Amino acid sequence: MIQQYFINTDQSGRPFNAAQRDLVYTRSEGKLDMQPFGTQLDVHETGFEWVNHSMQPTEPTADCARITVGGPACKQPYSASIYNISAMSFGALSSEAIRALNRGARLNNFYHNTGEGGASKHHLREGGDVVWQIGTGYFGCRSVEGGFDSEKFHEQAQHANIKMIEIKLSQGAKPAHGAVLPGEKVTKEIAEARGVSVGVTVDSPARHRAFSTPLELIQFIQRLRELSDGKPIGFKLCLGNRIDFMAICKAMIKLDIYPDFITIDGCEGGTGAAPVEFTDHIGVPLNEGIIYIHNTLVGCGIRKHIRLIASGKVITGFDLVTKLALGADICNAARGMLFSIGCIQSRRCHTNTCPTGIATQNPELRYALNIDEKSKRVSHFHEETIQSFLQVLGATGLSHASELYPGIIHRRISRDKALTYDEIFPYLEENQIIDGNAPCLYQKFWNAASSDSFVIKTKDARLDD
Repeated sequence: MIQQYFINTDQSGRPFNAAQRDLVYTRSEGKLDMQPFGTQLDVHETGFEWVNHSMQPTEPTADCARITVGGPACKQPYSASIYNISAMSFGALSSEAIRALNRGARLNNFYHNTGEGGASKHHLREGGDVVWQIGTGYFGCRSVEGGFDSEKFHEQAQHANIKMIEIKLSQGAKPAHGAVLPGEKVTKEIAEARGVSVGVTVDSPARHRAFSTPLELIQFIQRLRELSDGKPIGFKLCLGNRIDFMAICKAMIKLDIYPDFITIDGCEGGTGAAPVEFTDHIGVPLNEGIIYIHNTLVGCGIRKHIRLIASGKVITGFDLVTKLALGADICNAARGMLFSIGCIQSRRCHTNTCPTGIATQNPELRYALNIDEKSKRVSHFHEETIQSFLQVLGATGLSHASELYPGIIHRRISRDKALTYDEIFPYLEENQIIDGNAPCLYQKFWNAASSDSFVIKTKDARLDD
């Protein structure tokens, strides 16, 4: 805390600096968010990004910030905001925090992802749109043995507030890592939300039991679509081995079945608790993940069926513009939304001592979180962020989020040189992979991938960088 408040500058803190946190607090309170005396950023520093403005700005309207999710097989498509609340479970967060976030989502018409802990009564009681995330523990649709229960899933999926269902394959902060919830933390409310027994330790394995191959994953997506009566079904992953994702695409094409959306997390993503090695050194960063997955879908000729959701460290209108320009359709944020309800980045999420009542089940700390007040802050923050996005979009001369493209973002690669994202990364043309003339690594990964297995059979294919 001394480091954060007395030593760090406005720009030097991690994972979010003081300037970023203050911007969220200001917008959450509906206060003036202007800045005097010019930028405090070093515009010649490597990594600095900007967009070029137009001599003829536009005035995009709020409907430009919504997009429909639902492919040809979807019977209940959903109109989503381009900015939403990312996955956070009840149990990791207090019931008051969950309710404040969900009510805020209802107030400004955007969605709230449940996290893998299940669609708890706290996620559903405030009336906000919900994306039900299903992880390896199958919480909310879990059999006695810990597997997937289709009857429980069907029953829960009928809830009117649940608009989409997301299968969690991995998350950025701890990809390929499971979790154990000790029995002493399994209270009556948490047991009810997760469909487990009170006081009994619960295991969330590192991998799913309902499927083990790319083809089985795609078949599972179709099964959930049928069981939910046609609601949008997708999956979330932090990109790892590139061949794994190619294998999933081969399975989609072979079966002619496509998810309605794919959520992409980055290795810089947050979590309540994770091993340091996983937090710091495993998984692909978000921007590279967006570009690779977008390119692969385009190169396979199937991008038109699938919406891409970018999840992680999106708190400004410029962040939204950047992620959408790189290839995403929608963005999710967790920590930015937590700042809006009072998070001070004390980083005690795993200790049950969160001083703001957000990441704790301690009644003495939880009850300090006023749901009426905090839900309005969530709504204000979302509204102001969308407005800032529309202003930046209009400054570029574009009229709709769908018009953004990678060449609009400039990134400094040295103090004396900057390139646009389509100059830094190759962007593929429609069917380029299928036609066999994609850039070398894309074609190499495609040739090595199999829809029958996630196991890499070629030693050379492991050299995927």
